[in-house]
Amino acid sequence: MLKPTLPLRALTRLSPTPRTRALSLLNTIQYTHPSSCPCHTNPSHHHQQQSQRAATSILTSSTQASRGYATPVSLPSRGSREYAFEMASSTVRFGSGCTGEVGMDFANMGFGRGGRLSGGKVLVVTDGILEGLPVMKRVIESLEREGVRWEIYSRIRVEPKDYSVREAIDFGKKINADAYLAVGGGSVMDTAKMINLYGCYPEADLMDFVNAPLGKGLPIDKPLRPLICIPTTAGTGSETTGTAIFDIVSSSTKTGISHRNLKPTLGIIDPLNTHTLPPAITASSGLDVLCHSLESLTAIPYQEREAAKSGNPLHRPAYQGANPISDVFSFTALKLCIEYLSRATYDQGDAEAREKMALAATLAGVGFGNAGVHLCHGMSYPISGLNPAEYKHPGYSVPHALIPHGVSVAVTAPAVFRFTAPSNPERHLQAAEAFGVDVSNVRRENAGEVLSEAIKQFLEKLGGQPRGLKGLGIKAGDIGKLVDGTVPQRRVLVLAPGLAGEGRVVLEGGELERQRGELARLLEEAMEW
Repeated sequence: MLKPTLPLRALTRLSPTPRTRALSLLNTIQYTHPSSCPCHTNPSHHHQQQSQRAATSILTSSTQASRGYATPVSLPSRGSREYAFEMASSTVRFGSGCTGEVGMDFANMGFGRGGRLSGGKVLVVTDGILEGLPVMKRVIESLEREGVRWEIYSRIRVEPKDYSVREAIDFGKKINADAYLAVGGGSVMDTAKMINLYGCYPEADLMDFVNAPLGKGLPIDKPLRPLICIPTTAGTGSETTGTAIFDIVSSSTKTGISHRNLKPTLGIIDPLNTHTLPPAITASSGLDVLCHSLESLTAIPYQEREAAKSGNPLHRPAYQGANPISDVFSFTALKLCIEYLSRATYDQGDAEAREKMALAATLAGVGFGNAGVHLCHGMSYPISGLNPAEYKHPGYSVPHALIPHGVSVAVTAPAVFRFTAPSNPERHLQAAEAFGVDVSNVRRENAGEVLSEAIKQFLEKLGGQPRGLKGLGIKAGDIGKLVDGTVPQRRVLVLAPGLAGEGRVVLEGGELERQRGELARLLEEAMEW
């Protein structure tokens, strides 16, 4: 008697369809990276208070809302904590050579030959050096090929001052362009954002939209005109964010404007545009990526930030606190930066390193553009704005004193992450592990010291960086002024773990004095390492 046989289907290995491959991948993710959402896995999971804050993994958050629902029963009351986060980013296009598509992008909007907006004009914003480089030649050729009308503004200052921003805004109002194209680094892209903003609000004062308390912090309550950004550095991530930064000369500090409606329409990230960057600018830009990643990963969780009193999502800040989606972008950017920054700095012909750093900058931009940054950036603004010794960083061809932004954020990083580590030791250890440190036997209480040492070694290997604030000519007597310039940076200090007033925009009781003392001690520790 013949034995029963299995059906032919069971004996044949069928080629998986796209649907079955997708389902298999989802099932794998479900069991290897289970969701931390209380609505889907553990409805009874409770939100831990700051004193009991559990360390989280990079890709999942153990800090959950106190209720097992996706939305609140009522709008936030004064002092209540946030319950939601938003992810906003420009559309991005990434690839070597994609700069040449920008003319078609404007033609697709109607600005090209025969288009519905063919009579409109695009204002191209760049700087005097870039104006004569190949990237601008490619941009202009692309615009002209599609019949796009354009005009150039190239009087952009590296690390913009309020007067250079006003000059650019005035030019923009005079031209009254219908769309904008920024070609350059963060200074160019940020200035272009402000030209666009104040062109759409021609009666507004410069300080109307500037972050409180230095400005009025008014929300941008309508869409702006199209803005395409083509970064030529791998650092700021400004092509993805709704943030623009500049110096206020009278107070020797940096401030900015942050709102989702400020973000560009499209970011075109072409790694070829970074191949002409000198080593010093490559390194400084990359250090901005490093700190964007580290700060957004270690910012307080979004649920620990005080919610907007109005309850209106329009008033939810761009910088919201760490969240599970930003974490993925930021941690990936951190790993790329650690692996490729030194290579990109010392070998301009290393195409792979240039490409990876361009990708890291964009990923970090999406991460910090929603999670935010904290102490390194908060203290960097008065460091570069005050610059008491008129320090000029080697390798920058500018006619004025300059502490590059990336240098000013990285110089305090060893002290900062030693300070923030007790808030979340495991996350700081995971960051140290990304630097190549074996953390398997490191005690939680030593997380800050371990990460601090890893950052120092990274900076030493990179080379050309000041070993603390003394290397920038800053003295102990300058610390009071640096504190004065840091305290108003509430939009970022609110996200600093362990700092007095953590999570609240308005400080209470003696928190201001405690915060000033903590900032002074941090700056003292950052004087030399």
